This record gives sequence, structure tokens and C-alpha cells, in this order.
Amino acid sequence: MFLVKKIFPEAMERLFNRVYVCRKCKHKIRADYTKVRAGKVKCRYCGSKVLRPKRKEKKA
Repeated sequence: MFLVKKIFPEAMERLFNRVYVCRKCKHKIRADYTKVRAGKVKCRYCGSKVLRPKRKEKKA
């Protein structure tokens, strides 16, 4: 039996709000949504501009 802990709103915001993942090298980057959509943000590790939002963790 799995017990799922409820994550505090502050923790949810810190973990998932404005956090993007590089599709090429899988590094996490915190940036504004408008800049990511405009292509102004690039990965600081590999230089790619292809980013996706960090996926929320699935609950059991």
C-alpha cells in the first residue's frame, strides 16, 4: 500500500514553476515562459534552444 504525500504549494512552485528541461542533454533551466516561447533562452550546457516544461511526478 502506497501513501502519497501531498506536496506543499511552495515546494510545487519551486520544483515545477518556470522550470524547463533541454530535450538534447536533459539539463534543467529556470526561465520565463515568454522567453522560452520566443526562442531567446538556450541551454547553457549544449546551446540548444529546444526546451520542454518539466513533467510533474506521477502519483502512485
